[in-house]
Amino acid sequence: MKSTPPHSLLRTVPLLFALAVSAALPVAAATQGLSAEVNTFIGSKDDGNTFPGASAPFGMIQVSPIGSHYSGWRYDDPQIRGFGHSFLSGAGCWEQGGQVSVLPVTGRIGPGGDFDTADPKAFDHKRYGSRYRHDGESGQAGYYKVRLTDYGGIDAEATALTRAAAERYTFTATGEGHVLVNIGQANERHAVTGSTLTVVGDRAVEGKLVTKSFCGGHQYTTWFRLEFDRPFTSFGTWGEAGGVPGSRHGMEGEGKPSGAWLTFDLGSDRSVTAVSAISHVDAEGARNNLRSEGMTGGRLLRFDEMRARAQKAWDNELSSVRVHGGGRDDRVVFYTALYHALLQPMTGNDADGRYRGYDDLIHRADGWTYYEYFSLWDTYRSQNQLIALLRPQRAMDIARSLLAIDQQGGWLPRWGYASFETNIMTGDPVTPFLVDLWRFGALQGREAEAYAALRKNAFDVPPLNSRHAGRSGNPNYLAQGFVQYDRAFPSKGMDVDPHHGGSATLEYALADCSLSVMAGALGHGDDAAVLKRRGRNWRTLWDASVRDEAAGFTGFPRPRTEDGQWYTPSDGHYSPRSHHGFHEGTAWQYQWLAQQDVPGLVEAMQGPQEAARRLDDFFAYDALLADPAGAARKEWVVGPYSYYNQFRYNPNNEPDLHVPWMYTLIGQPWKTSTVLHAAQQLFTNAPNGVTGNDDLGTMSAWYLFSAMGLYPVVPGTGQFVLHAPRFSRVDVDMGNGRTLRIEAPQAGDGKPRYIRDVSLDGRDHAAVWLDWERLRQGGRLRFDLTDAPQPQGWGTRAQDLPASPCAVEPASSSVAGR
Repeated sequence: MKSTPPHSLLRTVPLLFALAVSAALPVAAATQGLSAEVNTFIGSKDDGNTFPGASAPFGMIQVSPIGSHYSGWRYDDPQIRGFGHSFLSGAGCWEQGGQVSVLPVTGRIGPGGDFDTADPKAFDHKRYGSRYRHDGESGQAGYYKVRLTDYGGIDAEATALTRAAAERYTFTATGEGHVLVNIGQANERHAVTGSTLTVVGDRAVEGKLVTKSFCGGHQYTTWFRLEFDRPFTSFGTWGEAGGVPGSRHGMEGEGKPSGAWLTFDLGSDRSVTAVSAISHVDAEGARNNLRSEGMTGGRLLRFDEMRARAQKAWDNELSSVRVHGGGRDDRVVFYTALYHALLQPMTGNDADGRYRGYDDLIHRADGWTYYEYFSLWDTYRSQNQLIALLRPQRAMDIARSLLAIDQQGGWLPRWGYASFETNIMTGDPVTPFLVDLWRFGALQGREAEAYAALRKNAFDVPPLNSRHAGRSGNPNYLAQGFVQYDRAFPSKGMDVDPHHGGSATLEYALADCSLSVMAGALGHGDDAAVLKRRGRNWRTLWDASVRDEAAGFTGFPRPRTEDGQWYTPSDGHYSPRSHHGFHEGTAWQYQWLAQQDVPGLVEAMQGPQEAARRLDDFFAYDALLADPAGAARKEWVVGPYSYYNQFRYNPNNEPDLHVPWMYTLIGQPWKTSTVLHAAQQLFTNAPNGVTGNDDLGTMSAWYLFSAMGLYPVVPGTGQFVLHAPRFSRVDVDMGNGRTLRIEAPQAGDGKPRYIRDVSLDGRDHAAVWLDWERLRQGGRLRFDLTDAPQPQGWGTRAQDLPASPCAVEPASSSVAGR
């Protein structure tokens, strides 16, 4: 997969010999549970940015390949530079995967050797990385295996529990084998600003590295420990001056080579197993995590023993949703999506309960789990609700973690990475995220604390000396009803709301509406009224004069400047297909982000008929009917980062995720089914089988809801809008001892289907939605499907549609408030 490297003589053992040796090696019995239905390579290509390696559900540590891609790994990377120990799944920023790059190698380490200790560049993992082959590679839930084809051929395997992981390296060569532990390079762009390590005795190495976070943000520290199942015979460390045989200590600064090698005798045993653990607290945290989950009875867990535990944990997690019907690829796509949706947020507290808070002090989670890594702009739209549905106890701990961040850091997060705020993305995602958790019962006993934090966030801004940006557009939003578009506004990170004033206004309004529901339920009537009016602030950006000449539609959201004037670019013409004022999208995509006020949006679009016609154009509806299997790839936004200058549906990005159900909310549910069927064709059993960045399980959760037949469209309402399922039956354990059975006997053959009737526990169900209170009771939800659209059928009557929580009451003539 690349040109022959300098160590070619050591790396090119004849292939037949390598295959023969590999075939003779002991192989752990493959799991027969649902963990084997998972294909961890799905999403690892075309910037899906998932990782193929091993992780536990919501695990703290992951072991996966490091390559040349900015996210840490891409399926077609030419070489494996090492196996890292910390990965986010599906995020779109750099500096997110890798940490502690470990690679098994062979060759002589010493002056003038294959790894020349006189040359620091000899220990650059870009230089010593190994080629590999996909043939025989395995990626299941909790287990990964790949053949490294250099250095005589080495089989690398990985598995992981919540706080400890294991790697097994099986060499083809005899003589000596080495394990390189590189802490000076995390991945292609994850900058290491400082590192230390110590070789401990003849079986362990430990240390720490300070790295920059997500999108070039704040520095943070990861402590680690690797312990081996047998003694190494020699060792050394390397730094900017080269390698030092026999050295036990190393310490280097920013961008400097840093690491250790450990040499093993392969004469009688060609396998080496390393058990690893990390911590964001301190060195003792990493040691304790390894002892508590990587050892039993004072000895390291054997690799196969840990793998069995890891895959049993995944079998238990995945078996809470049981699908029937469809082919094998359908099942693999479904269970891989469920796997990806249950990877984050990640466990943040060590085995002793300690975690590093947003005040950089050490706190303890006693009797609960503290979580970290919150991609809220993404996850508030689907993944959050899925976890609340399936894992109510985890949802409670997630909510409690966010409140701890507010208490310890002074503000609620937007995109929380490790122990600090990155301020990535815009809007106010934490509000709908937490309000939905309240709606699903995950804030029981903490409602007052949560509301106080959310109110502070919605009515104020963090102080200048806070790392948090919060609603940085609030001063103008509270005064005039919109966030000003100002590209020169000072930023505390890569993003800030006024840089995207158009989309930030729409996000604020959606968040305000959701909070109004919570405020009203908790008895804060005055707040509820104000927030409900602010939920209609999307109207402050609606410019009825803007026309898209090519499409023939008039009226679109348009950014405003601080003085209240409509933004006009330098050429004097504002186009709703332009990127100005909208984060990762255009006015065409963001015009639908007003699902909390469907009557108002329909009126702004000049009535139901015109709104439906605009949706048809947005989705290229006629093309979907003509080519259900292929039109999505031809007509919609195709590239994962093709956000701008577009007017069609973008299935790769979050602002559009709810839009297929806008058809249902205006009384045309059969069209929702058409669009969802087309979108499902983008999720395949292949490395490019995710539409874009999976964004910590968000796209996967969207697919799961689309396949099951229900979706949470409007934050704060607890309403799940119904649509035609993809499978003939899905049984969902609700996490409270009850099961929801979703039946659709005519589904499962991969063809478009439309709803003729719905029943709930044997009784006709005319409404197009189910409330959370009813859903959580479980029962039998049955869809009677047909292969013909139903323009006059189920879900088309006005009385069967949900009321919009922030629409103007019929007797009122008021418009958007502030």
